[in-house]
Amino acid sequence: MAPHARRNKACADSSRGQAIAGSDEIYTIGTWETADGLTLSFRDYAGRADRPALLCLHGLTRNARDFGPLADAFAGEWRLIVPEMRGRGMSDYARDPETYRIPNYLADVDALLGHLSLEEYVGVGTSMGGLMLALMAARDGSRMKGVVLNDIGPVVEKAGLERIGEYVGLGRSFPTWMHAARALREQARADHPGFDIAAWLQHAKRMMVVGNNGRIAFDYDMKIAEPFVRDGEKETADLWPAFKALGGRPGLLLHGELSDLLSAETAAHMAADIDGMDVALIPQTGHASTLEEPEAQAAIASLLARVAT
Repeated sequence: MAPHARRNKACADSSRGQAIAGSDEIYTIGTWETADGLTLSFRDYAGRADRPALLCLHGLTRNARDFGPLADAFAGEWRLIVPEMRGRGMSDYARDPETYRIPNYLADVDALLGHLSLEEYVGVGTSMGGLMLALMAARDGSRMKGVVLNDIGPVVEKAGLERIGEYVGLGRSFPTWMHAARALREQARADHPGFDIAAWLQHAKRMMVVGNNGRIAFDYDMKIAEPFVRDGEKETADLWPAFKALGGRPGLLLHGELSDLLSAETAAHMAADIDGMDVALIPQTGHASTLEEPEAQAAIASLLARVAT
């Protein structure tokens, strides 16, 4: 694959402008251009024009399919904009792997907001996506009318980072979806101990894609691991000022009860120190919520009711 190639995504997502499989909601797929010449993809679920859109930012190795459960629950009443960061999903892979860093992702999202002329939004960020929202608020949060953080905070536990470092970028592939689901179960069983094999199959289909060779693989550029591993060896910056910048607006932290990335202590400090931040504990869940747990959806509905009023 060329360094900045886009995969043949016919198998990955054949639903342009059609109903998502298993969903009654409709989305369109749009694209935008980055400053360094990449074409990135986003899903756009229609919703009420008198409400801010939900800007949904995925985690390190994830893609737009992660927010299918959120769209199932809230699209129509709320517009959802779901970008795929460079190197993920239907977006171009970067020419230079060193651009797989948060400052570049932030610049890409800025370009998307400009492309859409999006004046107001509610940020919904899983893991890396939540960190991006905190940094966006610290820089200029005037357009952010609310925020949902999915299992991320200003203190990231070393155990969680080390676990992610063990699998990111491995480039495994599988002959069938059942093989893929079983491998994912072995990798992430501690995060979702209540999943049955049907749930693992669904999880695999959000994270993986059928490639041109007919094998099933994770839907991201394996080279995103290079800067992640190197940066993990450096001392972490103080992120509390960025997360405190999220205060003063309706806020929600979804905290996985079994998370090894976000501690209960950090979650409690966030509730105490960030003005307007509620915390919802998602039982029997690690890093991170799939956004389809009843507790997660009820908490998000409450947050959106605060925004709407």
